[in-house]
Amino acid sequence: MEPSFFAANTGFEVFGVLLVILAVVILWSTVKIVPQGMNYTVENFGRYTRTLTPGLHILIPVMERIGHRMNMKEQVLDIPSQDVITRDNAMVRVNGVTFFQILNAARAAYEVDALEPSIVNLTMTNIRTVMGSMDLDELLSNRDQINARLLQVLDQATEAWGIKVTRIEIKDIDPPRDLVDAMARQMKAEREKRAQILDAEGSRAAEILRAEGEKQAVMLEAEGRKEAAFRDAEARERSAEAEARATQMVSDAIANGNVQAINYFVANNYVKALESLAKAPNQKVILMPLEASSVIGSLAGLAQITGEAFGSGSGAPAPSTPPRGSVPRA
Repeated sequence: MEPSFFAANTGFEVFGVLLVILAVVILWSTVKIVPQGMNYTVENFGRYTRTLTPGLHILIPVMERIGHRMNMKEQVLDIPSQDVITRDNAMVRVNGVTFFQILNAARAAYEVDALEPSIVNLTMTNIRTVMGSMDLDELLSNRDQINARLLQVLDQATEAWGIKVTRIEIKDIDPPRDLVDAMARQMKAEREKRAQILDAEGSRAAEILRAEGEKQAVMLEAEGRKEAAFRDAEARERSAEAEARATQMVSDAIANGNVQAINYFVANNYVKALESLAKAPNQKVILMPLEASSVIGSLAGLAQITGEAFGSGSGAPAPSTPPRGSVPRA
């Protein structure tokens, strides 16, 4: 009796332990805690029923289970390097990164199989499509435009999967070595061309400025000559006016019977004529009275002729003029 009793008790203890373990398992499968940044999909006998957001949730034992655990945070995928042929038949090697975020856990879990590889393959395909439609120069200088076009295409393509492609960045564009050397030579030639153009433009500007300066100098010189000629003409005009006034005054004095005026006028002109003859560079011999008395005698003779012509009433005999070349006595 006693051995069988102990055997029965042992069987009940084992059964109790199994019940406790089953209860723990059922409780563990029923109570679910969803961490922040995650969403769980719930399946009822393999069919999607709802999505669990962060927090504590109770599932129906046996009937419901967790289908997919989806990360709702923004994620990044490396895009492997691949060869791309541009529109001008240049081959380059390109890689990049893609940033995406799941917005609908159910669609991301059940609308596409292998979400991340699908995004990678879709990105690589569109990189070949977009970059293959551009020339090499555009490819190297318009990365922002390439990123924007890729983002637009991928965002439209992945909208049905319940994800949002936030950014696409092309990391490296590696042309072949010979193409890089050719581009370096082209850049050097272009820089030398710009330097020569700038040098020529500088020389042209300098020549223009020099010509403008010479033009201004000629204009200023012409203005100076014009002003000097005007001043000389004005001086000659004033001199002529002064001489005309002097002649008029002498004429008036002669008309009034003043013989001394004409004596002065004739003597002044006579002395000026002698001065001009003396200054002439081509004169070697000058015939002229050497004694002052001869000059005075000549003037006196001229005065006597003038007095007789105007009928001077003085009646005084004119002084006798000694012969030319004679020496007056002391």
